[in-house]
Amino acid sequence: MTASARAVQKEPTKRPRNVPPLDGDSMARLLRTMMVIRVFEDRARDLFREGVIKGTAHSAVGQEAIAVGACAALKHDDFIVSHHRGHGHCIAKGASINRMMAELMGRVDGHCRGLGGSMHIADLDLNVLGANGIVGAGIGLGTGAALAAKQRGKGDAGIVFFGDGASNEGIFHEAINLAAIWRLPVVFLCENNQYGLSMPMKNATAGGSVAGRATAYGIPGELIDGNDIEAVYEAVSEAVARARQGEGPTLIEALTYRWGDHSMRANLPRYRPEAEELDWKARDPIERCKGRVKDLKALSDEAIEELFGEVTSEVEATIDFAKASPVPDFKVMLDAVTAPMRPAPAKLPAPGTRELTYAQALNEALHQEMTRDPTVFMIGEDIGKVGGLFKVSNGLLDKFGSNRVIDTPISEMGIASAAVGASISGMRGIAEVQFFDFVTLMMDMIVNQAAKFRFMLGGKPRVPVVIRGPQGGGIRLAAQHSQSLEAWFAHVPGLIVIAPSTPYDAKGLLTAAIRNDNPVIFLEHKLLYLGKAEAVPEEPYEIPIGKADIKRVGKDVTVVATLAMVGLTLMAAERLAKEGIDVEVIDPRTLKPLDMDTIIASVRKTNRCLVVHEAWKTHGFGAEISARIMEDAFDWLDAPVARLAAPDLPMPYNDELERQVIPSHQEIGDAIRKLCGRA
Repeated sequence: MTASARAVQKEPTKRPRNVPPLDGDSMARLLRTMMVIRVFEDRARDLFREGVIKGTAHSAVGQEAIAVGACAALKHDDFIVSHHRGHGHCIAKGASINRMMAELMGRVDGHCRGLGGSMHIADLDLNVLGANGIVGAGIGLGTGAALAAKQRGKGDAGIVFFGDGASNEGIFHEAINLAAIWRLPVVFLCENNQYGLSMPMKNATAGGSVAGRATAYGIPGELIDGNDIEAVYEAVSEAVARARQGEGPTLIEALTYRWGDHSMRANLPRYRPEAEELDWKARDPIERCKGRVKDLKALSDEAIEELFGEVTSEVEATIDFAKASPVPDFKVMLDAVTAPMRPAPAKLPAPGTRELTYAQALNEALHQEMTRDPTVFMIGEDIGKVGGLFKVSNGLLDKFGSNRVIDTPISEMGIASAAVGASISGMRGIAEVQFFDFVTLMMDMIVNQAAKFRFMLGGKPRVPVVIRGPQGGGIRLAAQHSQSLEAWFAHVPGLIVIAPSTPYDAKGLLTAAIRNDNPVIFLEHKLLYLGKAEAVPEEPYEIPIGKADIKRVGKDVTVVATLAMVGLTLMAAERLAKEGIDVEVIDPRTLKPLDMDTIIASVRKTNRCLVVHEAWKTHGFGAEISARIMEDAFDWLDAPVARLAAPDLPMPYNDELERQVIPSHQEIGDAIRKLCGRA
């Protein structure tokens, strides 16, 4: 079939395959799995109506052949990534239906300990990397998992299941483009069940074909009958074999139909013609499979009835198992948010006399960690031969090669997805954001995926990914290249947020971030790249995450400052010392977790506090520090906590206006004088 023919293909492919046909025993086993999915889904629907299963769940009745036929083409170590209608995929890969039913009931013996529910079913022991409540997100995560499989080089492959609606999300295009140019071992399998929620696929998808879009990316694409288990098995087997051989991804569109509504919770007016529903039910994939099993003389009608009874009893037993399982307690939930922190080193090395700039210190940390740990890799725009716009990745490509220093197209969501997906699959990704303003294009992958992945899956996974890059103003890059966005990320449970202000801290904290098992937002200020060199030890070292540093000891006032404001505050403090005002300067270094103990101890000593940051004052990070001081040290305060930050304005281009927006050392000095009654 030619590429142009594939692009307009409207009917399922029927052609000889280079795949051995399924024999009678194999077909009987697959029939049994399809029955398990059907009975499980029917009972789940009943339990939802009875109020035993709460929230929502999405039934895959009518789509069983896709899950079972596709997973039959995989090995144990191969991965799958699912979507919100994912029970069948998990069952087909071999997951426990006892634990699945317990998860749907929100019980602690569920696959995700009752914290994920129907939309987040996973079994990491089987490399089932989770269903997902965000449409299309699994396409990105699966691309990252395929990248990890390629990096390991053991011949593993995987399948990304997604619905027809997800093909219109931007991540579909970004991820498939990356998978194609990197020739990743993955099959993108679209379950086209004809409708998004209520919108017909024909009204939502230009060209009328998902498989036809493969032509644009130079990969095979074909349309198959998703209700024919043999057709699914053969097409996916062929695509998986191709992936294992290093030939890259395949896009398969499997035509099918969901018998029920969008979700068990939905109570929508009829939006599908009754005749259409009856027509598709007449194409029941299970009945078709029964016919093939009988044709192959593997099972008689009586044996099939006995098999159905056996499956029904098995599913009924899951209900008893789930109801007997305890409800998770609050501690289960708390323990699931973040992986344990690494123990603090006994002693940090002295700075010594060798000097590095901020960018050089970061670069050295990257070199040392990538040498130490072969699972660490870098990914981002222009990080290869160019070394990044601020030269933080200088020399990495020459030393570690393009398999570990991955230059990407302009594709922010694709970059984040690849880094996160690979990191949940055993690698340690470091994604460079060229300017941190562009992180807005990565937000779903950071906030909905990386931050919540461990929690949704019951506290089992590690998500060791670092998202790093330059933020802040001062070099006339105007409104869309100069923002300070730390408050966004510090607000999100599951994320670690680090903001070093010196070369010494930058190296030690980046080392700690890479070794940490949680998603880390690592903020680097542009002006610090341009700052003077300072003493940095040559040996690798970790600065403890969550430990502030007292940059200057004082007794009259505490100033908590971040990033570029730390140096300006120290400058102001030295000048104020000549006026008899002794300033204690604290750099939190880690914004989340935040070392409030050090800050509170200082405030109880000085009785005054000013918080300085470059980000906007309203709802800025300083408000959190101020509130915590009010709660924990109010009786020690001789004056209200003060804040100095940028006004609520985008960063201007004009250099004079930019200087007026960003707090200066003179303004910091004036704010301290006022706080101390010396204004």
